[in-house]
Order: sequence, then C-alpha cells, then structure tokens
Amino acid sequence: MKCPRCVQRIHRSAAQCPHCGFCISDLDELFGVGEVKLRRLSDAAGVLRLRERHAVEQLMDQFEDRFPQLFFSVYYGALNEMSHIRQFGFWLLNRAAYEDVDISRPNEGGILLVVDVNAKAASVSFGYLLDVFLTEEDTFAILAKAHPHLLQGNHLKALKLVIAKFSALLRKKSKQARRHPERFDRLAGLSGGGAGEVLQRIRTGNKGAGDGEKNAASSKVSGNHGES
Repeated sequence: MKCPRCVQRIHRSAAQCPHCGFCISDLDELFGVGEVKLRRLSDAAGVLRLRERHAVEQLMDQFEDRFPQLFFSVYYGALNEMSHIRQFGFWLLNRAAYEDVDISRPNEGGILLVVDVNAKAASVSFGYLLDVFLTEEDTFAILAKAHPHLLQGNHLKALKLVIAKFSALLRKKSKQARRHPERFDRLAGLSGGGAGEVLQRIRTGNKGAGDGEKNAASSKVSGNHGES
C-alpha cells in the first residue's frame, strides 16, 4: 500500500509511515474520532435526484452480485480547503460502519469513491485485501475516463462508468488469478494472514463467512489510492 500523505510505498501492517511518520490518529484529529455510520451511497452534497439514487443503489447491488465478497460505496461531499481528498478517503474507509453492507463484506474488501463536488475532484480508496488485484495506476486510469462527466456535473454517468470499469478489471484479474495462482499468492503474502482465503473466494466467486465484525477502526484497512 501507499501512504495517503507522502504516497511512498509502505507495508500494509505498518503502524505508521516510516517516511513521513503518518498514522491514522493524525486524521482522527482532523476529521473526528470513532466510527462513522454510513450507507453505501452517501450524498452529503445532495447532487443526485431520487431516481438517480435508486439507479446507483441498483448498480451497487449488481456489483455485489458479481463479487459476493466485495462492496462498492460512494461519498459525495463538499470538502473544505484543509481536507486532502486522498487522506479523507483513507480515513473514511477505515472509520466507516456501513449500515447497508452485510458483515460478510468487511471494509478490507471495500472500494470507496470520494467526490468533492466543489473542486470537481475524485479519489478512490480500497481495502488492503484488494492490493493484489488493483494498483494506483488502475484506479487513476478509471477516474481519468470518468473525469469529463464529473466536470459536467453528470455524476450518475460518471459513477456508472467507474463501477463498470472496476467490475471489468476485477473479472480480468480474477481470471488471471485462476490461471496463475502462484503469482497472486506471492503478491498476497499468504503468511500475512487471511489473504489466501480471500484470493480463493475472489477466484471462485463464493461468499465467505464473515467473522461477525467489521474492521471499521483498523489503521490498516485502506490500501492504495487513485486520484483525479
């Protein structure tokens, strides 16, 4: 994963960044301490009409049908000048307690799109269980395709594109994992605990049993990020 502050690569189990000293408690001081109750669709900026909200929820349901161990969420807000969108996305995915996500889908398997409607900027954060399937280059390329729609204020069209591109990419990577499991096993670092099981679930598309608890307060949930 990469540090959300200095963007240097660090180990996912690191308590703080060895390059800049960043830790999630720094963001707690900025954004708040404790769990944040959210839904998959959080439109704090009020940019979507009711019909569009229903369409977005259907897109998210379809994503979860394709990937029973993952979930996709989006946050529309107007961030202030002191808020860095990358760091806000990292903090939100770590601290979010999703009210409409089943406990079998932990935050470590979540993808969060944050859209700053004032700056017309977007960032993607994803849980560390997707580290072996997604890269920052992948997420940046997807956001770049959606950015023209964001500039025009067409948020539904942008989100449809983003979810479709992530779905296609994850299907492609899951096929590669089935053909070359040893490559993805090495990337996952199976001795790190739990990654092999997640890889198997993504390869086969089977839902794994949750442990009954979301890791919403872990400092190591969110992995890499893309920003546009």
